[in-house]
Amino acid sequence: MMILDGQPVTADRLAPLALTPYGHFTTLRTDDGRTVRGLGLHLARLTADCRALFGVELDTALVRGHLRQALAAESAPVIARVTVYDPGFDLGRPADARDPRILVSTRAAGDPGALPPLRVCSAVHRRADPAIKHVGLYDSLRLRRDAQLHGWDDVLFTDPDGLVGEGATWNLGLVRGERLVWPRAEVLAGVTMRLLTALHPDHRTEPVRRDELDWYDAAFACNTAIGVRPITAVDGHRFAPAHPVLDRLRGAYWRTAGEEV
Repeated sequence: MMILDGQPVTADRLAPLALTPYGHFTTLRTDDGRTVRGLGLHLARLTADCRALFGVELDTALVRGHLRQALAAESAPVIARVTVYDPGFDLGRPADARDPRILVSTRAAGDPGALPPLRVCSAVHRRADPAIKHVGLYDSLRLRRDAQLHGWDDVLFTDPDGLVGEGATWNLGLVRGERLVWPRAEVLAGVTMRLLTALHPDHRTEPVRRDELDWYDAAFACNTAIGVRPITAVDGHRFAPAHPVLDRLRGAYWRTAGEEV
């Protein structure tokens, strides 16, 4: 399913997004076609990013309406992506892009419980405008590809001094004892990350150095599509795939009630 402003989208309307990718998005999961965990956070992200990239206020009621339309026939778990972009975008006049439209696409959601733990390598990289969930994924996907070509599953970004940040399309969480730790860095604070923080009272944000990862008992990747996915290796650092805190976080996350679209 793919609709633009509530109508089937044509190739000419998608061309600006493909040829001059300027826009932003959020990805959400619904297990019943009606509710979404953290929907308010997703809408707040879209609103803030639309203001930053296009200088206008996003109509979130319209977003919800298009989501309901796209999900109307769905009963199985679905991943939906809401992309906001201007079909009239001119490469020579990006300052004129002030008429963003709403593209909603859907795909079947996999079973996160069937995913194996991740093994990731690090790479020195910082996403452009890391606080914005923009459509510019080239660097992230190129580094993910390089990692996979060298036998890893994914990539974890660090700064030149070895401070750990985020994964290609996920946040990194760490566990020390009973405490949940998020790396202090310039990253996109994901919706799943924010929900997990609210679910686990013993949490903090602190600088995490790549060469000090052995201080932590467990590591995981998190985003809307995968929930909590254990990480068993970051470069030469090894983590056990199971930990009581990971089990509690995973269970609490999937039990979180969704908000009506």
